[in-house]
Amino acid sequence: MNGNNRRAILNFIDFFHPPFSRWINKQTFRYLACGGSNTALDIIIYWFSYNFVLHKQTVHIADLHIAAHIFAFMISFSISFPLGFALSKYLVFPESNIKGRIQLFRYAVLVAMCIVLNYVFLKLFVDGFGWFATPSKILTTGLVAIFSYVSQRNFTFKVKPDTAVVE
Repeated sequence: MNGNNRRAILNFIDFFHPPFSRWINKQTFRYLACGGSNTALDIIIYWFSYNFVLHKQTVHIADLHIAAHIFAFMISFSISFPLGFALSKYLVFPESNIKGRIQLFRYAVLVAMCIVLNYVFLKLFVDGFGWFATPSKILTTGLVAIFSYVSQRNFTFKVKPDTAVVE
């Protein structure tokens, strides 16, 4: 992402920050804007793929049969995963001085953990506590988003202290 595109996107996002600046800092707002946009795009791609590309039909590849809802997830994930990484790396956490390949690996681990947390929380809230599915999904999304932000800021895209020895 070149500097002009990055600056234009950040200016657009930051334009909407002032009404929220009392409650959340600019980096958190950028994370919510980028993550929320990427999540919305993921859902739109999933819906479109499932309904109009796959026509709700199982995909047959040789002897492998993949349900349409799973294949639609694979399609949407193949777009939202690299886009989410790029948004986090270049817009939300550009100050990170960790090598890109390490960031990508850590991001992949974090995404896998978030998928597991979504499953665990939904099972706990719906099956364990008997709560309604939609409020459970909303609470789960909030909890996982907080975990994801803190993990990305402090692990995936952290800033390593300068290791140069000063004499």
